Amino acid sequence: MKAHAAMGAANQQVGASLGSGSPRGSGARAGDCPCLPGTPTFPRGRAATGCVPEAPPPSVAAAPSRRSRRPKQRSRCRVLLAWLLLAVAGSVSAAAYPPFQALVDAAEPNSVLTPTPGTYAGPVVIDKPLTIDGAGQVTIDGGGKGTVILLDTDGATLKGLRLTNSGNSHNDIDSGVQVRGKFNVIKDNVIDDCLFGVDLQQSEDNIVRRNRISSKPVELGIRGDAIRLWYSFRNKITDNIVRDSRDTVVWYSRDNLIARNDARGGRYSLHFMYSQTNLVEDNHYEDNTVGIFLMYSDGVIVRNNLIANASGATGIGIGFKETSDVTIENNRVLYCAIGLYLDVSPYQPGTSNHIRDNLVAYNGVAVRFLNDWQGNSFIGNKFQGNITQVVVEGGKTANRNHWEGNFWDDYEGFDRNGDGIGDTVYSLYDYADRLWMDVPPAQFFKGSPMLEVLDFLERLAPFSEPDLMVQDPRPLWGAEVQVAIADPKAVLAGGDEDEPDPEAEAEEKGPAPAKPAGGFDALEALRGSLGRD
Repeated sequence: MKAHAAMGAANQQVGASLGSGSPRGSGARAGDCPCLPGTPTFPRGRAATGCVPEAPPPSVAAAPSRRSRRPKQRSRCRVLLAWLLLAVAGSVSAAAYPPFQALVDAAEPNSVLTPTPGTYAGPVVIDKPLTIDGAGQVTIDGGGKGTVILLDTDGATLKGLRLTNSGNSHNDIDSGVQVRGKFNVIKDNVIDDCLFGVDLQQSEDNIVRRNRISSKPVELGIRGDAIRLWYSFRNKITDNIVRDSRDTVVWYSRDNLIARNDARGGRYSLHFMYSQTNLVEDNHYEDNTVGIFLMYSDGVIVRNNLIANASGATGIGIGFKETSDVTIENNRVLYCAIGLYLDVSPYQPGTSNHIRDNLVAYNGVAVRFLNDWQGNSFIGNKFQGNITQVVVEGGKTANRNHWEGNFWDDYEGFDRNGDGIGDTVYSLYDYADRLWMDVPPAQFFKGSPMLEVLDFLERLAPFSEPDLMVQDPRPLWGAEVQVAIADPKAVLAGGDEDEPDPEAEAEEKGPAPAKPAGGFDALEALRGSLGRD
């Protein structure tokens, strides 16, 4: 009732302000306003506060009639009145909530604050060690201004809260939570309608766990980042669910753990800039523009992640730029425009990047090199169902890198001794399909029947010697490739860390019994047809 009364008073105040403004100039008399009945108007060319003046007509005869001007003037004033009412209503609703800051100020350091369920007004500044437990029933509304909670202390815990309605300033990094301290815990919260989610600046040894984070409902490029680290070390970012934010970004930060997070509907699932020796594992990144991108970030380990559906003109599963000594292992990169992208990596002399045991499947391009570079080791990877296996821009070769023991689904050899290794070297050449790499407009026809026919004819009777792209002396033969997009193995957003892991239990019981032989063997069928049993 107080909110309705305040809105009614606000309406009267807005009407009074529109009616009592003084005209620009002097000697004007008010008549009946065509915009708002019962309020004064002014001669043409003069306006009260909020009205939009119009230029005087060249002549009285050419001026439109008052009746023809009324719809446009009425529309303008209605729009102005609507904006004013919305602003007043927003301030009234925010003022109707009790301030949460008063509860924080009254709490003793190192105590546990359990607020009464309901909605409270922010913003809030916490400058002492304190545990705030909302038990999933407390909402803090930032009122559309600034950051909802600023955690400017060490050893505080925020859990079970809903933080919503931050400001819209990118310069101020308006967030659900800003962290400026050490040994803080932010867990089991819902952060929505906040420009940035959790922002850590010069903060160490913090935990951000099992939060659900989303940004403002605006265009992708002007959303804020779900989780942002700046000069922050030894933090653990685990088990968070991110939807429709921009990036998770790590700037100038070392020794952080980023594990078991699930991010979808954003731009960069995870973006490193000048950040060394971080660990990224067991994350689920799907339907983002880019999966994981490492820029000038050495010594990073990326393992056991799923990156899927990074499509579009800039779609990349895992990418490197001037990055050295990274380990990329046991990841699944599926249905992306480009699976792996390498730009002048490794960059430091005498270093190498280790890319092993990954599944790179059903991508437009499996591995793309920006230039003829060296120093990367590809061992034990599975390349399955990609339109193009390897691309080197500039028409050179990728064979200066080390390729060994990879599975190539277009390998045309056999395994006569049954050791799982192909009997002949896998060789990948560039034929007519080089056309779309050298002539960008021709990329429109990539994978089309026309280009495939040209490629077939070039392989059948090449007009010139094709370029050797890749040679693998020990290609895997007949490797079992399972492609599936499943939910992350870890418990996300609200789970219990002590819950049993079915896969761990299965490992303790031992491997499943082998299936009896009897499947179709293509090599044996071929031998039989040739009388070589």
